[in-house]
Amino acid sequence: MTDLAPVSFSPWEMFLNAGPVVRCVMVVLVLASLLTWTILIAKSVELLRVRARLARAEQTLEQASTLDLGEEGTRPSSIAHTLVMAAETERRRSADIPNDGEGLKERIVLHLERLEAAEGRRLMRGTGVLATIGATSPFVGLFGTVWGIMTSFTGIAASKATSLAVVAPGIAEALLATALGLVAAIPAVVIYNHLARQSAACRAQVADLTALVMRLVSRDLGRMQAQTQSGQVVRLGTPRDARAATGE
Repeated sequence: MTDLAPVSFSPWEMFLNAGPVVRCVMVVLVLASLLTWTILIAKSVELLRVRARLARAEQTLEQASTLDLGEEGTRPSSIAHTLVMAAETERRRSADIPNDGEGLKERIVLHLERLEAAEGRRLMRGTGVLATIGATSPFVGLFGTVWGIMTSFTGIAASKATSLAVVAPGIAEALLATALGLVAAIPAVVIYNHLARQSAACRAQVADLTALVMRLVSRDLGRMQAQTQSGQVVRLGTPRDARAATGE
């Protein structure tokens, strides 16, 4: 009896034995998988830092009694400082409009909403690549598989050998492309959903900061209105006191 040498079907051997097109497809899928895990690490670190900064800013604005104190307590590089400065800028530009409390609040809210939406887009930056990888990797792998099977059948027809030992290696190499496509796509979809949830949590914190800024704005406007009404009472009471002093 002659001992048949075992045929190696390791992924590396199948990659080396695959055709140039299938091999290029495999390389692309491996690079896509590496990019997915790189984005996970980078975005996770970024979102952790953002959530920590937002938590500190929320505490600062919670303890501030005026908008000016909130501006002093927030760092210039944070979104909280941007929100406070936007409210302060709008309030300063509207200083020449008398009795415009509700209108000022509406303009500030519109501005803060735009800043909040821009921050949400910034937090999701880079995750679109994950959605693309998750959606296209299975089809890229399927293309490699179809091409590999076509090449295998062409070789079978040329050699006129139909035994399973001849057919199996080519088909196995082709199916490796589909496997790599799934390996790249499944983590990309899971990681995208994970980062989307983390970004949503950060956006909720930014919305809380917006509410705190509007509370400071309302508090400052209330103080200004109280001072204005107090000044009116003094002016209206002066003639009455003068008349009393003259006996009229």
